[in-house]
Amino acid sequence: MNYERIYEYRFQGVDRNKKLSTWKIIAEFIAEKLGNPKSIIDPAAGDCEFINQVPVAERWAVDMGEHTRKMAADGVNVVIGNNLTAELPQNYFEGVYVSNFLEHLYSQDEVATFLSRMFAILKPGGKIAIMGPNFKYCAKNYFDFADHTVILTELGVAEHLYGAGFQVNEVHGRFLPLSFRGNIPVTDFLVKTYFKMPFAWKIMGKQFLLIAQKPM
Repeated sequence: MNYERIYEYRFQGVDRNKKLSTWKIIAEFIAEKLGNPKSIIDPAAGDCEFINQVPVAERWAVDMGEHTRKMAADGVNVVIGNNLTAELPQNYFEGVYVSNFLEHLYSQDEVATFLSRMFAILKPGGKIAIMGPNFKYCAKNYFDFADHTVILTELGVAEHLYGAGFQVNEVHGRFLPLSFRGNIPVTDFLVKTYFKMPFAWKIMGKQFLLIAQKPM
C-alpha cells in the first residue's frame, strides 16, 4: 500500500499550517497527560506532526518510510523500519504516543503484539497515550479510509492494554472529532477551549483516548 500517496489524497485541501498549529496544541495536551516525560517515542510518526512539536527533551520517531526522516525536526531521533520488528531500546522511554495507528494493523493479535512491544520499551512508571477512531461512534465512516482494517473501540483497546501488562488509568470513548475536516473552522482558540470542556468531547468526539502506565 502506497501510504504516502493515500495520505496526499486524503489531506488534499487541508491547510497544513492550521493542521500543524492544531497538532502543537494536541502535543502539549498529550505531554501533560503523560506527566511531562523527559523522553517520548511516536512509533508511527508519519509526517512528524506530533513528535516535532511535543515539548519533550528527547524525542524519537519510528516509521517505515524515508519520508519521515525528511520531515523530522532537528534533534528528533528517527528509526526507519517496522515498529513491530525495529530494534528499539528496552525499558527506556518515559512516554509513548500512538495516534491513528492500531486500526491499520491486520488483526487483533497484531494489536496485542504491538502493545506488548510498547510495554517493553517503556521504563517502569512510564505512560502510553493511545488515540484512534472509535468504531462505536463512526461505524458509517470507519472504512472510508483505505488503511483501516481492524475494528476497535475504547473498551477493546483497554482490554488489550491490560493484557499487555499495563495499568489502565484513563478511558475516554469520545475525545477528538474523526478528522480535521468539518463545518466548524479550526482555530487555536477553539481547539484549546475544546480541550478544557470534556462535556464537548461527548458531543463531537469520535476518537477514543486512553492513558495507561507500566507498573513500577
